[in-house]
Amino acid sequence: MADSTVMDLLRFATIGSVDDGKSTLIGRLLVDTRQLFDDQLEAVAHASVSRGVGDLDLSFVTDGLRAEREQGITIDVAYRYAATPTRKFIIADCPGHVQYTRNMATGASTADLALAVVDATAGLKEQTRRHLCIAALLGVRRVIVAANKMDLAEWAKDPYDAIAAEVDALADRLGIEEPLVVPISALHGDYVVEPTGAAPWYDGPTVLGALEAAPAGGWAGEGTVGSRLPIQWVLRHPTGKRTYAGMVDGAPLAPDQRMVLLPAGIDATVRRVATADGDLALAPVGRCVDVDLHEDTPAGRGDMLASPPLPQVLDHLTATVCWFGEEQAREQPREPLTAGQRFRVKHTTRTTVGFVEHVHARLDVNRLVLEPADTLEANDIGIVSITTADPLVVDPYTANRITGSFVLVDERTNATLAGAMVGEPTFATA
Repeated sequence: MADSTVMDLLRFATIGSVDDGKSTLIGRLLVDTRQLFDDQLEAVAHASVSRGVGDLDLSFVTDGLRAEREQGITIDVAYRYAATPTRKFIIADCPGHVQYTRNMATGASTADLALAVVDATAGLKEQTRRHLCIAALLGVRRVIVAANKMDLAEWAKDPYDAIAAEVDALADRLGIEEPLVVPISALHGDYVVEPTGAAPWYDGPTVLGALEAAPAGGWAGEGTVGSRLPIQWVLRHPTGKRTYAGMVDGAPLAPDQRMVLLPAGIDATVRRVATADGDLALAPVGRCVDVDLHEDTPAGRGDMLASPPLPQVLDHLTATVCWFGEEQAREQPREPLTAGQRFRVKHTTRTTVGFVEHVHARLDVNRLVLEPADTLEANDIGIVSITTADPLVVDPYTANRITGSFVLVDERTNATLAGAMVGEPTFATA
């Protein structure tokens, strides 16, 4: 189990379609919990007046880029930090536009929970379903759905019930655990931080109450596997000894623990687990450490120390990819993903060259069905086979979010073109 410093911190991402009110909801949370300084509120007020949208447009609290404020949309992932007497939060406000799906995936990749915002007057849109699919693929198993703009629906129960029924059906397919739907008005603050009498038929928690009660700590990759230490640095000491630095993943790491150095397959035993604050008797998941081994090994950056059950060592694997595509000129479509393309593959601390051997299928996000395909267009989710020049040390993504994921990078531009997860989605049917 992760230590209390990890469990006390909830990382969540706001997701959903454009104009459903994600940024306004986060702004309302931060304002009503008194997380903003006076100068921050003054800057938001100034931006609101400049765009002629009133005295205080709360969406500007997270839309920090000037281009975002001028266009009135979220482009990049905006990270904000907040705290209540019972919990700390890292908030990732993700863009809703389909062309910024890559940014949404980035924001959700380290989240414990997704806060999905839905316009109660419009229902669940395709982009919201796409975001929920991506969140589920990324290992997010808990979702709070804010049925926003209930004031425009005159707080009628029928729109809320329709959203709740659709969310329950989708969550059941995606493996999302006990989704909660909260009726809110982000604009006026109803049921965001404090309950009001606007929806007498609702007796559940507010958005903040649900966030404070949600379990946390899964972002660090703790799963059903053994200890993992992807080696980030090899530290050479004046005595000639070599120690190995990296972040603990999968399960806690302790002295005297038996490990295997992969991909070489060399047995080793941990002598010490050191940090800047001293040695640890048990290093929790998510802690960066320096490991001293009893044995002298040829370990280097990109190798991995692992305890049973061991990961696989593969140079040919099947993966689920979210294809973002290469950025083109505004008037041109992004490049599709096809067999034969070459990329730089970045997996934990290892970088190698990879080739797409075959594109197998594309995921229909509305029906959750895998359809045969030989190309993936921008923002498609699909199944591919990849061959790498050097072996990767991987776990299935369903077992470990860190060792089961990698990215495909353009060798020429260094642009990230796809996020990939080892294995096929468990919720899709062929």
